Amino acid sequence: MTMEIRRLTSEDIPRVRQFWSEQWSGDFVVSRGLVHRPEEVEGFVVEDGEFWDGLVTFKITNDECEVTSLDGLREGQGIGTKLLRKVIEEARTRKCRRVFLITTNDNLYALGFYQRRDFELVAIRRNAMDETRKLKPDILLIGMNRIPLRDEIELEMIL
Repeated sequence: MTMEIRRLTSEDIPRVRQFWSEQWSGDFVVSRGLVHRPEEVEGFVVEDGEFWDGLVTFKITNDECEVTSLDGLREGQGIGTKLLRKVIEEARTRKCRRVFLITTNDNLYALGFYQRRDFELVAIRRNAMDETRKLKPDILLIGMNRIPLRDEIELEMIL
């Protein structure tokens, strides 16, 4: 499979909103108590014709780049890795000192994925999901791997 990665444009905002609704239980994502909306983030998409095989979104503030979402829909084909590398490259070009992201305590797959790609655990926000549920009440109490979904975990890569 040839992966065509392109930068998101303003025309993609409705599609990002739909994608997030399908993948993240709402048309916005939350990290560190902050709401991120499609029109407020940048990103890259992997397309196969009309189908989106992967999407990464990020926000650069001052000298920090936060990955706000990362989804590769065809596991094991390197989509997530390629999208993450694209964000890291963009962050370096724009003189960011670090790239960071938030995942949840139940997402063992993501914790392994990011650590294998040189991200380090730097913070745990205990019980952060209680606050997030006030914004997104559909978030389950029990998450992946039958683990209670409670905490946010921050990982970073220093550039």
